[in-house]
Amino acid sequence: MSLKFTVPAAKESRPPQPPAKGAWRGHLREYGMILSLAVIVLFFEKTTNGALLLPLNLTNLVLQNSYIVIMALGMLLVIVAGHIDLSVGSVSGFIGALAAVLMVQFHLNFILTSLLCLAAGALIGAAQGYWIAYFKIPSFIVTLAGMLVFRGLCLVTLAGQSIGPFPVDFQKLSSGFLPDVLAGGKLNVTSLVLTILLTASLVGLAWRNRVKRLENGISQESPLFFWLKHVVMAVAVLGLGYLLSSYKGLPNVLIIMIVLIALYTFATLRTTIGRRIYALGGNEKAARLSGINTERLTFLTFVNMGVLAALAGLVFAARLNTATPKAGLSFELDVIAACFIGGASASGGVGKVTGAVIGAFIMGIMNNGMSIVGVGIDWQQVIKGLVLLAAVCFDVYNRNRS
Repeated sequence: MSLKFTVPAAKESRPPQPPAKGAWRGHLREYGMILSLAVIVLFFEKTTNGALLLPLNLTNLVLQNSYIVIMALGMLLVIVAGHIDLSVGSVSGFIGALAAVLMVQFHLNFILTSLLCLAAGALIGAAQGYWIAYFKIPSFIVTLAGMLVFRGLCLVTLAGQSIGPFPVDFQKLSSGFLPDVLAGGKLNVTSLVLTILLTASLVGLAWRNRVKRLENGISQESPLFFWLKHVVMAVAVLGLGYLLSSYKGLPNVLIIMIVLIALYTFATLRTTIGRRIYALGGNEKAARLSGINTERLTFLTFVNMGVLAALAGLVFAARLNTATPKAGLSFELDVIAACFIGGASASGGVGKVTGAVIGAFIMGIMNNGMSIVGVGIDWQQVIKGLVLLAAVCFDVYNRNRS
């Protein structure tokens, strides 16, 4: 009788594969946006004699662009799915008017009011998404109609007048700051500690993803470039956190934005529904043949957009401390521009959450910097239009080369 011994096979180690053709082009676009943001910041910091990066102005930048960033997260998914939503500005204005009526005139609790307004946003998104997804009416037409309808409803709800002020607790949604439970005196230590933890988490997650991709044989940038990139990122985040902490700390709305950005980044990169949205925008017919319920997916992207537009409307109303008939005017243009400047493709299927956020802050810093310098609103519109056109031209150029 003979005994047979088997030796466990060693785990196969796959060597990193060379980058696919055109792979660096996506990195070039991503890093180009970050470099563009840095150049714009340095330019306006110089031309404003250091006023741009003052803690007070940085806080104002966050507050002024918070609702644009929030809506850009939803608009990104709509654009990636191959659609567009022109109604988001009117919806946010209408939701602000609805919140004012419920809280100021009917004295409803601000928490219940906020929940009802978010539900109203979901219903608005569902109403528009239903016609787009199941009746195949172009999103441009449906949301253009929605823009007119909800702008009119905002005027009807407010009876052509501004309504306010809001309860103090509701105002804290946009104008409140994270309390300093560690009592650091002039410096908000709690905000600074949270910034350090956030920075460490970002670097740790990036390193973990790099290790996993290397184990799977996916080519990565050199270790020197990886650490250089993340050291620069860490310094930027820590510097921003320190400047904000030296004023009043992290604004409440910034915490909301960070949570939403993390949630939507995870959803787009790590979940099945996120991958299906990209497949839908890339080729709807192929996505349908592969078993994806494209109608339901389109419907859900507009429901999501409605909820985020409602949240942005609440944040904007809380910041102004009043609901006005002109609230949300032209918001949709800034939101769409932020997504396209951030790398979203006009043909669908391409775009990143981080890109949309960077695009929103590029627009916001340009607005803020030009206002401080004294550039008129007329020339501001001209410059923003040219920047948007350049971003779309760059996208078309990249697609034609690929």
